[in-house]
Amino acid sequence: MNASTPTAEALRAALAALLDGLPPKQATQAVDRLIASYRGTTPTDAPVLRDRSDVVAYAAYRMPATFEAVRSALAALREAAPHWAPATHTDVGGGTGAASWAVAGAWQGAATTVLDWAEPALVLGSELAAASDLPGLRGAQWQQARIGAALDLAPTDLVTVSYVLKELTPGARAELVDAAAGAAQAVVIVEPGTPDGYERVIEARTRLIAAGLTVAAPCPHDDACPVEPGTDWCHFSARVSRSSLHRQVKGGSLSHEDEKFSYVVATRFPVTPAAARVTRRPQIRKGQVLLELCTRDEALQRSTVTKRHGELYRAARDTAWGDSWPPGPSQP
Repeated sequence: MNASTPTAEALRAALAALLDGLPPKQATQAVDRLIASYRGTTPTDAPVLRDRSDVVAYAAYRMPATFEAVRSALAALREAAPHWAPATHTDVGGGTGAASWAVAGAWQGAATTVLDWAEPALVLGSELAAASDLPGLRGAQWQQARIGAALDLAPTDLVTVSYVLKELTPGARAELVDAAAGAAQAVVIVEPGTPDGYERVIEARTRLIAAGLTVAAPCPHDDACPVEPGTDWCHFSARVSRSSLHRQVKGGSLSHEDEKFSYVVATRFPVTPAAARVTRRPQIRKGQVLLELCTRDEALQRSTVTKRHGELYRAARDTAWGDSWPPGPSQP
């Protein structure tokens, strides 16, 4: 479960202020079309976000969840490389800038460039950024670019690619990942936490390793994923707080939802990956906690932590799905 942060609260406030008065019927129609695109086969000859109404609906519908998923992936990068901070950041296919908000909340001072082929998304994203008090966002550059094959990326410290690969053909996905690997010191790729989203992440992971990068998270190693194809998939969960606007466009009543996502983080600089990663929600039983782990040396493993383990047992009770194991020092 993710705790709220000042950046998350600022994003919700910026959305609420900018999208106040959104016509419910128009928003619902746009969201329904976006959901169909999100879950189905998306054409790659035009942006998914076509006009201002699409972009407004998307921002209310998807930005909070994308932000939390990317924030979780960045937290894993910070844990693996606590002394590293990017001076420059390129958000590829960044749309309205959810990943850039997550980067601005993780590190102060990163100069961000958002690339997307949908001009209405860039316009709305810049308006949201201007409403923030985060220097990295207020000074961000918003540039229109065709995302996919033949994308020319300038050298940068960090590249984020969130919920983009699904929109591309297999060939364009490969070219985009290769371009990110060639341009960046660290690459963060996030996709939906579905079997096909996981497959795209694994494909990207393979290409990043082949390009000479080291996996920093979530995997504890650079070896092949131990999950047997077709039987399961590696994914995680981030808790998303729902504002009244968010509930309006999604037609829900709960104050929160859980965003399932798959991701990979890879770097060109030394990192200390987790010894193991919790790959399922921990099962808390009387006097014991059952942890499903992906480990550095023994692949997939179940670990039972009992009261006999003292401090480790207390830590296990506080451990969440996606956390490293055993726990280390918390990040600032």
